[in-house]
Amino acid sequence: MKNKFFVLVTVIMLVMSTNIIAQQIASAGALEFSPTGTLFVGDNIGGAIYAFEMEKGEAPNEPTPISVENIDARVAAILGVSQNAVVLNDLAVHPITRQVYLSVTRGFGLETQAAIVKVDGKGNLTNIDLNGLESTSQALDNLPDGSKHFKLRGTMAAPTLKEKAKAESPMRMLAIIDMVYHKGELFVAGISNEDFSSTLRRLPFPFTGKQSASNIEMYHIAHDQYETRAPIRSMLVKNIDGKDQLIAAYTCSPIVIIPLSELKDGAKVKAKTIGDMGNGQPIDMLSFSMQGNEMLIITNNSRMPQVMPLAGFQNAKTVTDKDFKRGMKFDLGPELPYGPLGQPIMFVGSSLQIALLNDSHFVSLTRDAKTGSLDMESVYTFFPNKLNNLHAEMDFPGYVEKGKK
Repeated sequence: MKNKFFVLVTVIMLVMSTNIIAQQIASAGALEFSPTGTLFVGDNIGGAIYAFEMEKGEAPNEPTPISVENIDARVAAILGVSQNAVVLNDLAVHPITRQVYLSVTRGFGLETQAAIVKVDGKGNLTNIDLNGLESTSQALDNLPDGSKHFKLRGTMAAPTLKEKAKAESPMRMLAIIDMVYHKGELFVAGISNEDFSSTLRRLPFPFTGKQSASNIEMYHIAHDQYETRAPIRSMLVKNIDGKDQLIAAYTCSPIVIIPLSELKDGAKVKAKTIGDMGNGQPIDMLSFSMQGNEMLIITNNSRMPQVMPLAGFQNAKTVTDKDFKRGMKFDLGPELPYGPLGQPIMFVGSSLQIALLNDSHFVSLTRDAKTGSLDMESVYTFFPNKLNNLHAEMDFPGYVEKGKK
C-alpha cells in the first residue's frame, strides 16, 4: 500500500505545472477564496495549489441563512456513493454570492476522488465540474513523499486501532493544512521534507512558479518545549502593533504571532508565543465584528469555540520557557489557559468547520450532540446557538419575560 501511494505521488508530480488541467487534481483539502472569487484548493496528494475562477455571480439582496441537515448524506447522494464513503474536508464562502463551497473526498484508499460541492442559499447542492473551469496551479517544493509515515504511539496504554490507523497514514496528508490570501499572496501552512518540518510558504498570485518557504519554531507552553515539526493548524493575517502579522494556532493549542516581514525564503523563524488555549487541536480561525469590535473565533476538535478580542493581541507579552514552571501542563492545572484568549462560548453543536457567511451569521459543519448527524447550520455571530438541545426556564408554558406582565 505504501509503495503504491509513493508511485501515485511520483506520477502526479511528474505532470505538475503552473497551467495543469483541472482533471489532474488528486485530492481536495484546504479551501480559500480571494476577494474577487478565485477559489484556491489544496491538493495534498498531488502537492499543489489549484486556483479555479468561479462564476462571479451577484450578491444576495439580504443575508440568507443556510440550513442543510445530514449534509454528508446529501453530498454522498449527488456523488453517487454511500454516506460513509464521503469526507467533508473544508468549507469556504464565496465573497460575492455568499454561497458555500465544500471540499470532499469520495471513495476509499487509492480509489478516492476529489470533488467540490456548492451549497446555495436555498440549500441546493451542486457538484462542480472542475474540468469546465479556467484554472491554474502551482506545485509546492520539498514535500514529504509517500514513504514517510507518522510515529506509532499510545496514550499511556497500548495503541488502539485508531492510533495505528493514524500512524499508517502518510505524512504527505499534512503538506497543505491551511491557506490565507493576503494582498496578492497566498500563505500556505503545512510541512516540508526536512526534520525542521513546520513550514509556511508564500506564493504570489497569479502564480508565477516562484515560492518562498520559511521554517517555523515556537515555544509550546503545554508541552514545555520548543517545537519545529508540528505545523500551524489555522491562521489569518491582521495588523498588530502597526504591522501585518500572521496569527496562528497550533495543536494543543498555543497562539503565536509572526511578522510577515520575517517570512523570507530559507529563514528559520521564531514565532512569538502569546497564549495557550490548552490541549486540543484547532480547526478554523476567522475574524468578525461584534458591537463595533473586531473579534477572532477559533474552533477546536476537543473544546468549545474560543472568542478573542483582537485588541488583546496588541502589545501582547511574548513568553518563553523562562516564564513557567518546567514540565508538561494539563488543562486542570493552574497555568492553562494562558494569555489574551477571551473566553469560550456556547455553540449549537461541535463545529468541524466554520466560516463567516455574512456580517451577521457564521456557517458551520456541525455534529449534533444528540443524533450525531452532520449538519450545515447558520447561526448568529452574537449568539451562535439554536437551543434545540436545551430545555430552559423560557421553554415552559406560562413563562413571562422579565419586565413584562
